[in-house]
Amino acid sequence: MLTLAGSDIRLGCQASDKTEAITMIASELARQELVDAGYVEGMLAREKQASTCLGQGIAIPHGTTDTRGLVHQTGVRAFVFPDGVDWGDGQTVYLAIGIAAKSDEHLSILKQLTRVLDKPGIEQALKNIQQPSELLTLLSEEAKELAFDESVIALEQPIEDLLGLSLSAASLLYRQDHLKAQDIATLVEQSPLYLGEGIWLSRTLSGAGQSAIAYVTTQLKVSQQELPVKGLLLIAACDNSYMGVVENLSALICNQTPKKLAEVTKASQVIALLTEPQCAGEQAEFEVINPHGLHARPGAMLVKVAKQFSANLSVEKVGGQAGVVNAKSLMKVISLGVSVGDTLRFTADGEDATEALQGIGEAIAAGLGEEIA
Repeated sequence: MLTLAGSDIRLGCQASDKTEAITMIASELARQELVDAGYVEGMLAREKQASTCLGQGIAIPHGTTDTRGLVHQTGVRAFVFPDGVDWGDGQTVYLAIGIAAKSDEHLSILKQLTRVLDKPGIEQALKNIQQPSELLTLLSEEAKELAFDESVIALEQPIEDLLGLSLSAASLLYRQDHLKAQDIATLVEQSPLYLGEGIWLSRTLSGAGQSAIAYVTTQLKVSQQELPVKGLLLIAACDNSYMGVVENLSALICNQTPKKLAEVTKASQVIALLTEPQCAGEQAEFEVINPHGLHARPGAMLVKVAKQFSANLSVEKVGGQAGVVNAKSLMKVISLGVSVGDTLRFTADGEDATEALQGIGEAIAAGLGEEIA
């Protein structure tokens, strides 16, 4: 497996643009006798085909398949640019990991980086790297998971007002050590946000070290300022691991269907509704023809095409175990682990849903920026 060591890291680097940065990285790879000097042309050619920027200040410049013959030994070199490098498309890169790989060894580095992309404040952390060990620690840290299960869901409770729902939800989180007493005191001073169909939302900071969500509904007929009160969702946040739930909740509201949440009768249904992508609509399936599957470049191209459309887009690998993910998130798309011959099922919901599926199908058939024999 391709891994990054402290000796592979260069700190305090500067470059006027991405061409200079890539040339600098290629020169280091050549100096270390990992590649021939001509490998830089492959790296620059790859960048012209599609940006190697993953987002969040991270890029992984590497060569084309045609230049793999110039690789003597598989390896990586990481360059930290504290002042940032303009990588095009409005992206600034602070960490560029140059990859020399004879085949697909770089996928292990890519998978490691996709876990980092969801971390809050990653760009600022990269700017402040002072020691190679700090970068290795940052890249090795696992993204924290959201605490959201049936233990923090209570449906059809005999609660008489909105404050009671807030305190009940806070109590559920407190008993599971997701909230501290002072967090509850702060919560009482806040006014929940009305989402529609009797559903309210409240948020507080958590000092417990893990973001968590609780959901409570009442069996009584309750109102607040002439608005109906059916249930309350409480988010206790210490990082951004709850954002997937917020995205699904936003989709319910945009589709004017928050009543789905108000009508569920089982805790498992609440979890499914808020954690599974809420994209329903037209569907289409396409076979991936890229010889090496959806690695960084074709994956980025697929996401770029998806983002051109306003429709909500989800994708799943038919027969896979990863489930349905957001087709506009590179991290999520890469996590599907798509190989050549795999079939992807896309679901599009929105005014340009048909055009979105057609555009994605055409892009996949064309090789997603790669030359297909």
